Amino acid sequence: MKTFIQPGDSLTVPAPSATVSGAGVKVGVLFGVAQHDAANGAALSIQTTGVFTLPKTSAQAWTVGAAIYWTGTAATTALTAGNLLIGTAAAVAANPSATGLVRLNGAAPAAVTS
Repeated sequence: MKTFIQPGDSLTVPAPSATVSGAGVKVGVLFGVAQHDAANGAALSIQTTGVFTLPKTSAQAWTVGAAIYWTGTAATTALTAGNLLIGTAAAVAANPSATGLVRLNGAAPAAVTS
């Protein structure tokens, strides 16, 4: 196929801010997990698919398969309003708990939900 470039599981983007390895990264409606540290604006490799332990809104309980969103403030949530759909809960997460397992969907949605 002449138009194929790469699988897309990992992409290089400009870091939207100083970023540490393992942090969630949102660029437009693209989301991934940083594969290394990067300064603001530097080239940053992000993983857009796979299962990751990510910070979550502690007061929420998640069920397996629940839609998970990025809040834009370095946390995940099960609430839709104003947040970016990034994947699904890969395991039950208790209320309270600081982290949850998220299976990234690898897709850039049409828009942030409102």
